Amino acid sequence: FLSLVNREQVALCVSILERFLQALDPFYVIQNFRGELQKGLFHPDDSVKLLTISQVGRIVENSDAIREILHNPELLRQIIYCIGGEKIAVAKEAIKSLSRIAQTQDGLEALFESNFLVDLKNVMAPSDVVRYRVYELVVEISSMSANSLNYCAHSGLISELIGELTGDDVLVRATSIEMVTSLAYTQHGRQYLAQQGIIDKISNIIIGADSDPFSCFYLPGFVKFFGNLAIVDSPQQICERYPIFMEKVFGMADSHDPTMIGVAVDTLGILGSNVEGKQVLQKTGSRFQHLLNRLGHQANNAPADLRLRCLDAISSLLYLPPDQQTEDLLGMTESWFAALSSQPMELFRSISTQPFPDLHCGALRVFTAIANQPWAQKLMLDSPGFVEYIVDRTVERDKASKDAKYELVKALTNSKTIAEMFGNQYYLRLKSYLREGPYYVKAVSTTAVEGAE
Repeated sequence: FLSLVNREQVALCVSILERFLQALDPFYVIQNFRGELQKGLFHPDDSVKLLTISQVGRIVENSDAIREILHNPELLRQIIYCIGGEKIAVAKEAIKSLSRIAQTQDGLEALFESNFLVDLKNVMAPSDVVRYRVYELVVEISSMSANSLNYCAHSGLISELIGELTGDDVLVRATSIEMVTSLAYTQHGRQYLAQQGIIDKISNIIIGADSDPFSCFYLPGFVKFFGNLAIVDSPQQICERYPIFMEKVFGMADSHDPTMIGVAVDTLGILGSNVEGKQVLQKTGSRFQHLLNRLGHQANNAPADLRLRCLDAISSLLYLPPDQQTEDLLGMTESWFAALSSQPMELFRSISTQPFPDLHCGALRVFTAIANQPWAQKLMLDSPGFVEYIVDRTVERDKASKDAKYELVKALTNSKTIAEMFGNQYYLRLKSYLREGPYYVKAVSTTAVEGAE
């Protein structure tokens, strides 16, 4: 089979072997077909490579079988070289398999403390695309534990990745910051970046971005980095230590570039998703009130994709968990809601009636975000026909809309103040809606009446 050149015959053999090998124990496959696996990874036909690398994926899930791969240097070397293959599916599977191998101590040592490290660096050499596949692997391994990160750091590959942040190629900068952001999701990753002065370096690049005509290519990624850092660490500490981050977000939100506005909106949504982040934004005073007005305007007038992102950010900013609803915080979200528009209830009601399911659901999510807050319940009650709309099942046509409406009903029903605020009649109707589920349809009697036409 491995020596066949006829594409139809190869395709048929791949189809048969796929089923046959799937029935075999992975440990048996590595013990008995080691040579064939190696040849399969060298095969000119991508379907054969994909079949072989998928078998490697099965083998590395088995702790006994992994050892067999580690004792077979040629096979491991060939898996590494698959990262540089033209077919992305083969490369992805190779990255996944090597990442799994690196979960063992022997695997870590093999990849980063032997000649295989030379192979990894050789694979990176030909192109930017393949280089970033290797970085993807290194970041994935580094994220596993502090021990894994140490191995990757000693290999010099993380230093190379970080070096890309300050390179001359703005597109390379944009890609590398995404990788570095992934590294910052773990506590040990953040500690490493802070100790190496990388976070300060990223802050300085943002400061210098104003004088760089090409900063629009990489600035969004750098701002997102701080947004994600703030939410996994401490919004207050990050914003106080790196004031340029907040300054840049506010500036981007006020710009006329939809890309920049979108990044600012997403970042505000992330930053304001917890109470500490909301308080940081509240401290900026009238600047944030102005920004909220811009958000409301964009939610109503921007292109559809940006409108949706604005609605999601607004939902995130306005939501308060029931156990954190102090008088001060409720007063804050109420003032934020009022700042969005001269008539915010009407604004979101009009968006919810538009014939675009995404925007309709986005507006419903805004109502759901504020549904457990007494001031919002009063606004809903005072808005003519709104409570009737909530309990009316006939309005929602598609599944996503039915699900979004159900979440709103659930948020209202589970609120401690709803019975008192809405009154018994509507409270009982909400409870019935919740009990019946999102897709309930009332049965219609079709009994014939004698004498009727």
